[in-house]
Amino acid sequence: MSAYSIVVIGTSWGGLAALSKLFGALPGDFPIPIAVVQHRSKESERLLPQLLQDVTDLKICEMDDKDPLLPGTVHLAPADYHALIDEGMVTLTVEDPVRFSRPSIDLLFISAADTYRKGTIGIVLTGANEDGSRGLQHLVKRGGFAIVQDPKNAEIPIMPSAAIKAVPSAEVLSLEGIAARLIELTLEPVHTGRRTPR
Repeated sequence: MSAYSIVVIGTSWGGLAALSKLFGALPGDFPIPIAVVQHRSKESERLLPQLLQDVTDLKICEMDDKDPLLPGTVHLAPADYHALIDEGMVTLTVEDPVRFSRPSIDLLFISAADTYRKGTIGIVLTGANEDGSRGLQHLVKRGGFAIVQDPKNAEIPIMPSAAIKAVPSAEVLSLEGIAARLIELTLEPVHTGRRTPR
């Protein structure tokens, strides 16, 4: 059994390419749920799930309110809804945008950390604003594990750079390194140095 309960990922500009590479490197039987906020306009067509499904063995689905969180599944926040993590499920809301964004990466991370605490892995990828940095900081304070895409390898470095500034302890990795680290953390927790076997 994995020491972790959920992976939460935030990205914006350049996110499709980054997520495609990351998810393409993960096995279809990845043992815990993944929840993603990719900034999209509310007018955007629902092409993202299909584009990602074409490159991964993981199941890709767009969230509906009260959907259960499932292992081996990427749960994508829909455009123009905040996605919050509750115990075992997602909740969608239409509260005001945060940092001009709805869905908000910060709110996804904060809700996941408040629910799963040290069982949370938070990842910030490429993007052109600073959404996610406060949420990642909160996640670490709750005992979660922070990973940030190396800004040198990000299509737009602003978002990962802000996350590193907010969370200097975050592991900074390439997309290939993030995938390998996720497999290590979730499939082989005994080797991470952070968890003991259950």
